[in-house]
Amino acid sequence: MKLKVKDVDIATGGVQIVLLNEEDAHKLDLHHGDRVSVKKGKKITTATLNIAESRKAVPPGKIGLYEEVLDSLNAKHNDLVDIDIEEKPIGVSYIQKKLQGMKLNKQEINELVKEIVSNKLTGIELTYFIAACFTNGMTLQETIALTKAIVKYGSRLDIKKYPIIDKHSSGGVPGNRTTMTIVPIIAAAGLTMPKTSSRSITSPAGTADTMEVLAPVSLSLEKMKKVVMKTNACIVWGGAIDLAAADDKLIKLRHPLALDPEGMLLASILAKKAAVNSTHVLIDIPLGRDTKIKTRKHARHLKRLFIKIGRKLGIHIHVILTNGEEPIGNGIGPALEARDVLWLLKRDTRRPLDLEKKSIMMATKILQMANIKDAKKKVIEILDSGLAYKKMQEIIKAQGGDPNIDPDKIKIGKYSYTFKAPASGRITDIQNFTINKIARIAGAPVDKGAGVYFYDKHEGMKIKRGEKLMTIYAENPIRLKYALHILRKIGGIVVDGRTLKK
Repeated sequence: MKLKVKDVDIATGGVQIVLLNEEDAHKLDLHHGDRVSVKKGKKITTATLNIAESRKAVPPGKIGLYEEVLDSLNAKHNDLVDIDIEEKPIGVSYIQKKLQGMKLNKQEINELVKEIVSNKLTGIELTYFIAACFTNGMTLQETIALTKAIVKYGSRLDIKKYPIIDKHSSGGVPGNRTTMTIVPIIAAAGLTMPKTSSRSITSPAGTADTMEVLAPVSLSLEKMKKVVMKTNACIVWGGAIDLAAADDKLIKLRHPLALDPEGMLLASILAKKAAVNSTHVLIDIPLGRDTKIKTRKHARHLKRLFIKIGRKLGIHIHVILTNGEEPIGNGIGPALEARDVLWLLKRDTRRPLDLEKKSIMMATKILQMANIKDAKKKVIEILDSGLAYKKMQEIIKAQGGDPNIDPDKIKIGKYSYTFKAPASGRITDIQNFTINKIARIAGAPVDKGAGVYFYDKHEGMKIKRGEKLMTIYAENPIRLKYALHILRKIGGIVVDGRTLKK
């Protein structure tokens, strides 16, 4: 049946939905939740059906397309499309098989991923797949097959260079903006590092959010390749490039459920590395009460799996376990973190020394993986000579930003509150979860200038009454008020076993 498009101006956040008038639905014997195929020219997508009971919503002869379907078909208001009843895809039977606790073979996983990418599986069906993998687990063979399938059915960065470097952190530590300091160091050392990074989901800033303060990060694959060929590196948002399309769809469903099946977690990380042709990858697993990986035993288990899967993909992987008990760097929030990074690269006296120390350690490990002699000495020389900062300027310019951006002119939230120590003592805990929450309620990462700035305060340090501990920044007074409410209610810094509150 041919129908005219009505742009309903609604986005679902990922699920493909179309809307038919009940008269047209009756003609085709379609019901709420049925699967239909929608075709425009050579483009076709599968969507779930909703039915309108009034002509006002969608009149007969028209089909309401949600934003995700419009984008998939490159369709516009009043375009003509064909719709048809879509049979249940074969991937549903594989999901049922996994729910029953059985293993999936390479061919079944390939077909499943292919159908995920082509939007043939609904959000409900994929949610069952995630739950089945979480409950019943995934074998090493299934994880390897899933990793390879995600790469196979996504875009790939084709750069004929060796080695190609990448890194990953399992997360949970506020700040920790090592990527933005390591990438220019590695590129200045003559190695290639095409870094795709994520936006924040639950933290005050992802690497992509912070880099966006300095330069555009939503680059096409072609533009990304040009930047890398010109500068040896890039720092871009992976979600704009479609390198691991199936994984992006699964992540959107995994997040609300707070489910991270181990096999999916490993496949998600390593597929993105394989998609940029990485040959050497450093993986940082921070350990702490509020990090994603909380015990050394679990971290060592993951380390073994990363290395095993890496070998199967032809990637040399080195895993480090680091301290994730407190924030890394002073700024927490996109603009504050970007300022920290530039201060560090410019060798400013205000640079966060804990971030510098960890960045030097990680960059040294990477150069050692690439068999470069005197690795630590070389890293320090690249930093102190200004070569790392110069390389960062090149990357910023190539991505479309201002290479001469002054860190002191980066716009920080105009509303602020400085929290001072109400008593003297020794800091025994800085609560990552609480600090993250305060920064997010203040507006980060949506409001780039919002967040929290620490005054070089760390666990184990002695502080005096009246000493500045941190400043909360917000772009509007209401946000600041809410953030202060959290600080007043649950604090964030513990001194001598007592939580300090406003």
